[in-house]
Amino acid sequence: MEPIFRHLEDEDLKTQQVRTQMHPDGQKSVWEKWFTFGSHGKQYLSMWARWDPGMIVHRHGHHSPQVMYVLSGDLMCGDVHCPAGTHIELPHGAALGPLIAGPEGVELFEVMMGDAASWAADPEGFEALLASRNITKLPDPPIDLPEDFEDRRHQ
Repeated sequence: MEPIFRHLEDEDLKTQQVRTQMHPDGQKSVWEKWFTFGSHGKQYLSMWARWDPGMIVHRHGHHSPQVMYVLSGDLMCGDVHCPAGTHIELPHGAALGPLIAGPEGVELFEVMMGDAASWAADPEGFEALLASRNITKLPDPPIDLPEDFEDRRHQ
């Protein structure tokens, strides 16, 4: 075995729009580049993400532990302000959020150590939050997943 080196600007790393919403001032999205996603027998996902300013992601958890690191910008995680330099650890079975990108957006590095699929922790609260801000959740954009993975964003 040998180390694998990747760079954010590698040509084979596709930037994918994974979630999107219509805000009063225009469309906002979450964008991701996946360095490792279940390839070569690996059971984890490592990725870079960029959220447009004001983008909101529902309160949720994952079917595995997750680590997030705020590279630039900031976000609110529930009532906790997370500026650049913040490390967030989400144990398996825990939920966090809602997550709201700051006025400049947020850039993250994330690792999920196992099944990266998420589960919703408060769908009704999320719908109420979107309605209170006049935000419309748009259908999940199509994404290119590894061959053996099912798109479970809608679950």
